[in-house]
Amino acid sequence: MKVCIVGASGKLGRYMVQHALERGYEVVGVCRARSVGELDALKERMTIIPGATNDREVIKNAVAGCDGVLTVLVPWGVNHYASGTAQAVLDHARPGARLVFSCGWHITRDGLDVYSLRVKALVTIAGSLARLFRVVDLNDQVEACRRVFASDTRWTVVRGSDLQEGESHCLPVWSRHVGDPILNSNMTHRVDFALFMVAALENDDLVREAPAIVGCRTPSAVEHTGTLRSG
Repeated sequence: MKVCIVGASGKLGRYMVQHALERGYEVVGVCRARSVGELDALKERMTIIPGATNDREVIKNAVAGCDGVLTVLVPWGVNHYASGTAQAVLDHARPGARLVFSCGWHITRDGLDVYSLRVKALVTIAGSLARLFRVVDLNDQVEACRRVFASDTRWTVVRGSDLQEGESHCLPVWSRHVGDPILNSNMTHRVDFALFMVAALENDDLVREAPAIVGCRTPSAVEHTGTLRSG
C-alpha cells in the first residue's frame, strides 16, 4: 500500500509515519518546509514533499497514486487552513482511496454528542481567544469536517480525546458519540491515536464513520469491555 501522510512532521504525524513503515507501506509525507528537519530520522525510508498542506498543487503531487491518505486537520491561523487542506485531499485523492482525517471530540457529525461543561468551556473560551489572536480557528476545523462528511469518498474522521505521551497500549476503543460511558476517561496515548488512524486504512467497518476514541486501558474502557470496540 502506498500512503500519503499530510502533516507528517507533527507529533501525531511522526507516529503515523512510523506505524505505516512498520506495516511495510510506501510512505509519502507532506509538511511545511520549515518542519522538514523533524523527519530527519525517517527521511531515508520515505518521500518528503515540503509545502503548505492547504496548497492544492502540493497535495495533488503528494497523493498521486496513493491508496490511502492520512490527514491531520490542523486549524492554524484564520485563513481556512484546515478546510483548504481537507478540500485539496478530497479533490485530488484517487477515486476509491481510503481517506482518514484526525480532529478533536468537539467535532460532531449528527449533533447527538453530549459534551461536558469542561469541553464546552474549552471550545468556547479557548477557541474564541485563539481566533482573536489569529492563532487557531476551530470553526474552520468544523467546516473541514463538514466537507468530509458531505463527500462521497471512502472517508473516516477519527475524533481524539485528550492526548498524552506514553508507550503504546494497543488500539483505542471507540464509540459513535461523545458522552457514551465507554469514553468517560477522555485520555489516549498519542502513539495509539496514530495507530488507530493507520489501522483504519484497512478497516472497512470504519468507512463513513466518525469514531470518538479513548485509550483501551483507561478505566472507562476497561469498565465497559462488554461493549468494547477497537479499531
